[in-house]
Amino acid sequence: MTNFSELDRFLKNNRQNQLDELFELLRIPSLSADPSFGDSLQKAADFLSQKFESMGLKTQQLGTNGPPLVYAETPPVSDGPVVLVYGHYDVQPPDPLDLWQSPPFAPEVRGGKIYARGATDDKGQMMTHVLALEAVLNTSQKLPLQIKFLIEGQEESGSEVLEAELPKLGDQLACDVLVISDSSQYSKGQPAITYGLRGIAYFELHVQGPSADLHSGVFGGAVVNPAFALCNMITAMKNADGRIQLPGFYDSVVDLEPSERRAWQSLNFDEKSFASQIGVESTHGETGYSTLERRWGRPSFDVHGLTSGYQGEGGKTVLPAKASAKISFRLVPNQSPEKVAEQLREFVSQNTPAGVKAKIVDLHGGLGVVVDPNSKYMKAAMQAVEDGFGKTPVMIREGGSIPIVAQMVQLLKCDAILLGWGLDDDGAHSPNEKFALEDFYRGIKSSSRLWHYLAAP
Repeated sequence: MTNFSELDRFLKNNRQNQLDELFELLRIPSLSADPSFGDSLQKAADFLSQKFESMGLKTQQLGTNGPPLVYAETPPVSDGPVVLVYGHYDVQPPDPLDLWQSPPFAPEVRGGKIYARGATDDKGQMMTHVLALEAVLNTSQKLPLQIKFLIEGQEESGSEVLEAELPKLGDQLACDVLVISDSSQYSKGQPAITYGLRGIAYFELHVQGPSADLHSGVFGGAVVNPAFALCNMITAMKNADGRIQLPGFYDSVVDLEPSERRAWQSLNFDEKSFASQIGVESTHGETGYSTLERRWGRPSFDVHGLTSGYQGEGGKTVLPAKASAKISFRLVPNQSPEKVAEQLREFVSQNTPAGVKAKIVDLHGGLGVVVDPNSKYMKAAMQAVEDGFGKTPVMIREGGSIPIVAQMVQLLKCDAILLGWGLDDDGAHSPNEKFALEDFYRGIKSSSRLWHYLAAP
């Protein structure tokens, strides 16, 4: 039987040590999108390996041709379940740097919040489980199950190493339930458990016109401008009702169940507060669906970057030779990134004007996933979160993607629990990323309870 009083005393007395260790990891600029940061990724992997080894866990670094997978495990427990904790130590690029109030890799606490790149996505959330297990082991509690950790270094850029290694790791990663903390609470003070994630299909679309940039006065009006062609193609991909126009795009989309729509409606989502929080006058999206339904349970299309022509100071009357865009589609379960790539190529082929050529580059993709919100492991997680946060969590889906999750669930044939300690305004991919200090500690407490409740009969 776990002694919660002893455990809580340890957690309270070691808060500064826990924060110091998180800060040490946050100082490492482990960017997976930029190959020049390979040494930093290795440094982050070594930090975690040394941490697990100091806790007495059997530890390995797995994989080749990229940032290593850090694997660690406690000893097996007879008749106890096996839990696999997945997370990532890589982070998004911090650009634009001039918008940060403090350097992205110099973590600091301001107003009760930890500010740093990776604070909430995912170093801070991932470390709650590491530190919770350390508390259990350091208070001589009997661990009622086996815990395995798999922490990767490429989640933000496609998980190439993990995708390559995963088919070989089935036996090593075998588990009853997968635990992930890389999402958010429903709102401040209202914890949540996530039972679904959207997938993603990410591309670059390139349009090539003349062989070189041209003088717009001499050639303007006589040739197709690639920037116009690109913008017109992008605009045509979605109609005025917010419906994506790729051929056959909705063929595999399963509509939301009425019971699910009613459950989300009962969450009393505040449209005006949401719009104000993100600095817009109103929300927008697919006709016939609420904002929560659009974010959590419907596919979407977005443009992430546009590049063409002269972008320096002052004017330059150039007709650009080429234009490109980074675009993605968020997918719901049953949609395939590979099928969407085919649909996109068919659409672009049909909508490329004469006078330019278009090319699509596949960047990365991943399936969406929905798990059973009523499993025994979900009920155990609800009790653990209620202990840590002092409030019963609500059940939600999440609009973001963790592409590898669906593959792991399929390979390991396990349940999954997504426990988000952050908030949706934490700025996970933006300047001034933050993680509330109280949620960091609440997450550790919830995780320290989780192992006990998951093993309960």
